[in-house]
Amino acid sequence: MKEAMLHRWIEERLLERNRVSQAFFPREAMRLAEACRQMAERFLEGGRLLAFGRGPYATDAQHVSVEFLHPVIVGKRALPALDLSLCFGSWLETIARPQDMVMGFGPPEGDDEVEAVLQKAHNKGALTFALPGQRADYATAAPSDDPFIHQEMIEILYHTLWETVHVFFEHREVAPRDAGEASFLYPFLGGHQRDLAAVTAEVAASILSKAREDERLRVEAAKMCAATIADCAAAMAERLRRGGRIIAFGNGGSATDANDFVLDCVMPPQGAMRPIPAVSLAMEPAVLTAVANDVGQEVIFLRQLIAHARTEDIALAISTSGGSKNIIIALEEARRRGMLTVGLLGYDGGEIVRRRLVDFALVVRCDYIPRIQETQASIYHTLREALDRLSAD
Repeated sequence: MKEAMLHRWIEERLLERNRVSQAFFPREAMRLAEACRQMAERFLEGGRLLAFGRGPYATDAQHVSVEFLHPVIVGKRALPALDLSLCFGSWLETIARPQDMVMGFGPPEGDDEVEAVLQKAHNKGALTFALPGQRADYATAAPSDDPFIHQEMIEILYHTLWETVHVFFEHREVAPRDAGEASFLYPFLGGHQRDLAAVTAEVAASILSKAREDERLRVEAAKMCAATIADCAAAMAERLRRGGRIIAFGNGGSATDANDFVLDCVMPPQGAMRPIPAVSLAMEPAVLTAVANDVGQEVIFLRQLIAHARTEDIALAISTSGGSKNIIIALEEARRRGMLTVGLLGYDGGEIVRRRLVDFALVVRCDYIPRIQETQASIYHTLREALDRLSAD
């Protein structure tokens, strides 16, 4: 595919997400706000969020779990959340309680096994979420038939749940706490108890505002990053033709994105794309904890890169800050080995851009982590599609 044609195609694919978003979130915002209120009540009663999915949708369960347990909003409480994807049927049968919330992820066409397990959780009294599905306390049709766009909209959906569930805590507790450094995100919070119906309506408006910010960032990415994505895809395709592999890594929510991208490479949507060799250095907890415990968390990716990387390989680093030490150290090693280096970054690209540690910097110029991650998902899914188109040429 000619470079100019690929550039225009990438722009169109990024903007296609906005058309789906503009149809989906106005329809779902009030329902999401009400679900958020119900989640807050259950968390205050000692409930847990139990999430699961299969294949690439297991990474959504990983992502939602880390976001609730380790919120990036300053001053917000850690909420109990678990990813049970490894053996979700047996695990939920064993540990689910009536006050819990159970969230099942799947492809646009749905997953019968996921829905069956959700129904069992509902019968136990749990609050259930089918993403997508037809039978749950919160069930939604797939936002799009396109697996990548569907997954991106669902990511925004669960991000808005964990972002705004804290709003209802503020109005349920006897002495509401201030939102601290994140107060500018929620201008409707105050020190007085208010009617929860009014709060729910304002939360719905806040959810719509978050979706609109994503849409703005995708427009910006289409204008500012499409050419770089096209050039990056061409360089990656050349390495893959030489027998190279993609080696991806990231921390926290970015670790789940690295896992998702790699699964999209090795087990792409059925019939849609060719598999691409890829591994994620964020996927093995035994390796990560062993290296962090015995040597230090700053070398958790470096140690693995030393073992696995070859000159023809591609290092794909995902970081919202662009400044994580373990990412920087791994990229320095990748440079020494002559690997192609790619960074999916936020803010201004951070130290990774300033020190020119990547051949291609795909930067989402935003300073709020959920919106960065959501736009990064659109970018890496489009990059994955571009690699397939180039392999067909």
